This record gives sequence, structure tokens and C-alpha cells, in this order.
Amino acid sequence: MTTALLAEPRSGFHSLSLCPELVASLDRAGYSDPTPIQAAVIPEALAGRDVLGQAQTGTGKTAAFLLPFMHHWREEEQHGPQALILAPTRELVVQVAEEATRLSPSPNCRSVAIYGGQRFQQQLTQLKRGAAIAVGSPGRVLDHLSRGTLSLDKVRYVVLDEADRMLDIGFRPDIERILRRCPSKRQTLLMSATLPPPVLRLAQRYMVDPVNINLSPERVTVENIAQSYITVDEDRKYELLLHVFDRQEPRQCIIFCERKRWVEDLYRQLRLDRKRVAMMHGDLPQPLRNRIMQGFRDGKITYLVATDVVGRGIDVKNISHVINYDLPLDPENYVHRIGRTGRIGADGVAVAFVTPEQGDRLTDIEGFINKEIDREDIEGFQAYTPRPVKEDPKEFKTPTKVFGRRTKKYSNRL
Repeated sequence: MTTALLAEPRSGFHSLSLCPELVASLDRAGYSDPTPIQAAVIPEALAGRDVLGQAQTGTGKTAAFLLPFMHHWREEEQHGPQALILAPTRELVVQVAEEATRLSPSPNCRSVAIYGGQRFQQQLTQLKRGAAIAVGSPGRVLDHLSRGTLSLDKVRYVVLDEADRMLDIGFRPDIERILRRCPSKRQTLLMSATLPPPVLRLAQRYMVDPVNINLSPERVTVENIAQSYITVDEDRKYELLLHVFDRQEPRQCIIFCERKRWVEDLYRQLRLDRKRVAMMHGDLPQPLRNRIMQGFRDGKITYLVATDVVGRGIDVKNISHVINYDLPLDPENYVHRIGRTGRIGADGVAVAFVTPEQGDRLTDIEGFINKEIDREDIEGFQAYTPRPVKEDPKEFKTPTKVFGRRTKKYSNRL
């Protein structure tokens, strides 16, 4: 009598034909099955094609662009970075570099994070030691290029993470200067949650016959995030914030403010009433920003008051709540903010504080996400600002066909 041997469970990443060393590192990192964006992007990238990858925030885009390069990486090619990944913020640079280290199939497939605010010598030492993957912010990468401390001659794999932001008018000249220093024969991937048509057309300039993989739903917000707004007068926002905390008891929460000064003001106030509070904005020294983000990832910080510097790409899995203490001016920033919660299938809560004069801004956000956000009424906090009434209705000359529907729908909201 023979006994059949049960086959060992195999990772779902085996189906993507990744090398055994890489599958083993995925197993160690706790990856089981590829997410939809990973399953769609990885085969195309493995085949050497340029890829435009669109998927909602928190769906695993980082591994989707790291794994194809790591599969093809060979130690004998280690003569300078062969992969260049550009990201718009220092925090995202650090996060991608850390993920690359975690998923690396070999200790010799090293990554270096290149960003401003960190000692130049520290990055130079890592570059001299040898790194297969350079992850950088555009400004600091250009810094190294101008000093001759970074060579892109061996780069054959380029990724623009958060590509919509990277190709906006602010970053575009730097991106173009960097790409001109890369070999023309290279593979290019652009990854983002959103790629508006003008950016999409611009992206084609940097790519060769790219495959466009768009897994973003028509509604650009993550469906498992419970979204609501609360009307409140400006001078009662802080009181409402404490009430929301007492009522909902978030595990971890980001409170977004529109300006750095407002972040500092709210932080100073909040730390008198709550423990484990920190703040984050672009003027803080980089070592402090690193410590704050690490403390937040480790769960040592419960309440993080921040600007949009942490609104893109930052992956902290335990965030249960996002509070838009100030509504963003750009509706797209609302999407990126609330995407910090509800990561990869988890549930999340997003609450927006809306003052009486911000009805149009809320309407713009709803139009952008193609969804009406639920209003939450909390007794004692309803804001009320009466609308001015014309004495003579004939003086009101605004065409009904333009504003009539909005007036009817939103006149009682705020």
C-alpha cells in the first residue's frame, strides 16, 4: 500500500511565474495571493512591456511594480542602479524603499532611498556600496546627478509612482531632465490611482506602446470606506472633533488640515486633551518626520494631525478613521486623503467637517467621486447660516437651467 504525499500549499504568486526566491520572500513577508492590480500588471511587466497602471489607493501597486524587476534581477549586473523609482514625497520614497528591502529575493538586491532632508553622505555611502534599486524624490536625484554621485547609465527599469502628481506642472521639468539621463532603451511603468486624460496623453511621451491597465472603478473612492460629512461652524470644529473621538473611538486616525500653521495650532490644542498625538507637515526636519511616521506605523501614535504630505501613498494598515478637519481645495486630494484608511479590503471611516460657506466645495467633491456623501447630524453641532433673501425676486437674474438643479438639491444642506 502506498501513501500519497500531500503537496505543500503553494503561494498564489506561483501562478505569475515568479522565480522561487521571490516567491519565498513573498511568503516570508506574508503575501498570499496577488491583488487584482498585481495579477494584471506583473505578467505584462515580466514580458518587458511599458505599463500604465491605474488602481485605487491601497490595492498593492508597490509590489506590482517591484516584483517584475526583482524577478529579472541578476547579481552579476550589479554595477550601479538598474531600477529607478521616482515618488513625489519623502515619506513615499522611504516606504517604497522599505518595501523593496522586505521583498528582496537576495541580500545583494539592495535598495537606496534618495531624498532631501537626509544627510547626503549617508546616501552616498549606500550608493558606493552598490544598490540595484534607487528610490528617490526628483529634487534629490537631480542633486546627485549634478554632483556626479549617481549614474543612471545602467538603468533599464523606470517607475513613476503617483504618476499624476509626478507629471503635474511642478514636477514635470525635473522628471524630463531625469529621464533624459536614463538610457532610451528601458522599460517604463507609470502607476497611479487616477490619470486624467491630459496626464494620460502626456504620459505616452515617455513610453513605447504601453499597455493601459485601468482597474479604478467609476466611483474613484474605495467602496468599503463609510463616508459622511457634518456641518459645523468654524469656531466649533475642535469641540466637534473631540465629540467624534469620544463617540467613535478610532484605533488610529489622521486629521487633515489644509495649511501647516493650522496643523501646528490644532496639534498644540489636541495634545492637551489626548495622549499619543503627533503632527506632520513639510517644514519639519526629515529625521523627525521619519521618527513620527515610524511611530505611527508601530501604533505608538493614535492621532496624527497632518497636511497632504501624508495624503498620498502612505501605507499604515491600522488607520480606522480619516477626519477632514479642513475640506481640501482640490477634490482629488479628498480621494487621496480618505484612501489612507480602508487599506486592501479593510473597513474605514472618513468624516468631513463642512462649514456653512463650503457647500460648493462639498458639491465639487461629490461630483468628482460621483457619489453623494451622507450627511450626519449631531445634536448641538448643526451649523446654520441663513441665506440672504432678495426683496424683489425679479432682481434675481441667474438662469434656472444653470443653477436651478444645484439650488434645489443643496439649498438645505449647509
